[in-house]
Amino acid sequence: MLKKIALALVVALAVLAGIVATRPGDYRVERSATVAAPPEVVFGLVGDFRSWVAWSPWEALDPAMKKTFGGQAGEIGSTYAWQGNDQVGAGQMTVIDKKPSSQIEIKLEFIKPWPSVNQTTFRFAPAGDKTTVTWIMAGHNGFVEKAMTLFMDMDKMIGADFDKGLAKLGEKAQAEHGRLVAEAQKKAAEEAAQRAAAEAALRKAAEEAAQAAATPPATPQKKS
Repeated sequence: MLKKIALALVVALAVLAGIVATRPGDYRVERSATVAAPPEVVFGLVGDFRSWVAWSPWEALDPAMKKTFGGQAGEIGSTYAWQGNDQVGAGQMTVIDKKPSSQIEIKLEFIKPWPSVNQTTFRFAPAGDKTTVTWIMAGHNGFVEKAMTLFMDMDKMIGADFDKGLAKLGEKAQAEHGRLVAEAQKKAAEEAAQRAAAEAALRKAAEEAAQAAATPPATPQKKS
């Protein structure tokens, strides 16, 4: 009896392994959103890993997550390594290529809960006075990942996180754009005030010089 049970178990596992083997070897998750800010603002928030804390959908999963940043922020070669709880695991992101205000390529490496390497791409396309942001993650499914797809829809699961992240990114980018506009307006007003003050000073100096030139010199009085 035990032999029959063991044989049935082996057969079941073999069938399951065969089914898992037929699952797609590669995957791609893509989501887009339109953000109320120009491309250069959104590009900056994505390219600088230190800004991810304000919009990444995974940051709130572990407030005590350990983070390590390397390289020059926003430049090729800059890194962001993290180590956290079971929900965020451990891994590292590295900027491997970028096209200013239009595209960023990131190498995404997961260490825990299981190792994997993925390609992440952010694209920024002008849409009037706004920006359409496209977030793409692509990679290869190992046996474990293939098995997981039997019980969960990876596109929906990861895509839902992308949607949340893009929504937060939009809020942050809009606020950052507003701050930059306000700073530019304040700077322009200060510069205009400085120019007006300088012009007023020049006019006053010119008037005083003209008045001095028009005033005849005083005649010295003779001593008696």
